[in-house]
Parts: sequence; C-alpha cells; structure tokens
Amino acid sequence: MRTDEAINEIEGFLLWEAEKRRARGRAEAFCAGLPWLTESQRAEVERRYCHDQAELSRDCLERIAARATALRAEYASVHRALRRRLLTGYATGTVVVAAAVGFALGGR
Repeated sequence: MRTDEAINEIEGFLLWEAEKRRARGRAEAFCAGLPWLTESQRAEVERRYCHDQAELSRDCLERIAARATALRAEYASVHRALRRRLLTGYATGTVVVAAAVGFALGGR
C-alpha cells in the first residue's frame, strides 16, 4: 500500500470514529430528554439511534463520494479541453510569429 493510500485510510478511519462519537453524544443528549426510560431502555434507544445515525451518515458519505467522482470526471474533461485550446493557441501564435519573422527576414 502506498503512503498516500495508507494516510487516506487512516484519515477515513479517524473521521468515521469521530462521527460515531458524535452520534453517541447526540444519542445520549436525546435520551437525557427522556428521563422516564429505564437503563435498559435508554441503552436500547441509544444503540438504535447510533445505528440509524451510522446508516444516515454512510448514505450521505456515499452520495458525496459519488458526486465528487462525477465532478472529478467533469473537471478533468474541462481541463483537457482548456489545455487543448491553450496548446492550439500557443501553436498558432508560434506559427504566426515564425511566419512574420520569416517574412521580415525574407523581404530584405
């Protein structure tokens, strides 16, 4: 595994762990507003809340990743078109300058 891939994997792991901690915190805050729950009920509500939040987060991340992939392809296409136009303009300018220099030198 390359270093950048390993770093991305570690970063992804750390971000996901942080998301799980945030979900646990939200679950605890949610259950704090339900003081009549028994300890086992509170644990079950927190577990379900965390599970639902994990699914929601995963779905959201998958949509973001798909959009990022689509944008990357779109931007790469635009970049190739712009690079082609720039190189065409550069080549055209070079030919024009060379012709002008040739004409100027040949006219003597």
